Formats: sequence, C-alpha cells, structure tokens
Amino acid sequence: MQIKIRLATIKDLDIILDIYNHAIKHTTAVYSYDPYSPKMMQDWFADKKANNFPVYVSTENNEVTGFVTYGTFRLRPASQHTAEHSIYVHHKHRRKGIAKALMPFIIDIARQNKVHTLIGGIDAENEVSILFHEQFGFNKVAHIKEAGFKFDRWLDLVFMQLIL
Repeated sequence: MQIKIRLATIKDLDIILDIYNHAIKHTTAVYSYDPYSPKMMQDWFADKKANNFPVYVSTENNEVTGFVTYGTFRLRPASQHTAEHSIYVHHKHRRKGIAKALMPFIIDIARQNKVHTLIGGIDAENEVSILFHEQFGFNKVAHIKEAGFKFDRWLDLVFMQLIL
C-alpha cells in the first residue's frame, strides 16, 4: 500500500481526535490525563491555522492513518525559529512505515517555513521513538527527571533536537 500525505482538513478532525485520545488513554506519549473533546480539537486546529503551523495527515486507501504537525516550542519572541513537532500514527496502522514517511515530510516543510530547529519531547521510556528520531539526525539534548506523573508513576522527559 502506498502512503499518501496531504494537508489536514476540518473533516479529518474526528480521526485525529481518535488517534490523539488513544495516545492520551493508553500511552505516555502525551502527558495529559483527560481525552480531548471535539471542541478542544477544533480549537487546536483553529490555533494551528491561525499561527500558520502545518497539520498533515497520512492516508492509505483514503483512510487517515496518522498525522504530523509542529507548533510553538516556547512563547518568547527569541524562540520563534524553534518548533516542537508531533507525529502520531493510528494504533491499528503502526509498523507500516507511516511515521518514517511523515518525519522527512515535516522536516522539509519546516525547512521551507524557515524553522531553524525542531524539538521532540519524548517520554524517556519510549526507546522506539528515541531511536526513530536518531535515524533522522535528532540528538538527545536534555533528560529531565520526573517531569510528569501518569499511570501512578513518575515519568522522565527527553528532548531531542534537529538543527535544520
């Protein structure tokens, strides 16, 4: 099957919401406890559009299988050329190369949009994601101990950086 990538539309928000909420409920990829509501996802999407941040979806046979985006890393003006990216793949479509298609795509978009550096915030126990980022040239630049608490345990947060 061929993975296609296109700009996300408002019609994709239900599946993006499903993908994101699965990550909230079942993983430490998102340091949130409560699932997003449809309204929260609409606000998230509107904020991305208002700030000219890209949101793309991957599809197979016209079915959305994942999404990728980036946004503000820190709100200070001097940080405007740094962005934090996110890649999420639907749990039923993992291990198909979707993330491997989305990562170089978002890196290219970031370059075109004059982003200087991309940051990935990753739970330290997620060795798969850390190794995945290293494959694309990201370097581990910080390890923050006990930065989150979820599933009745403390979580360490790793920041990985790619200077474009």
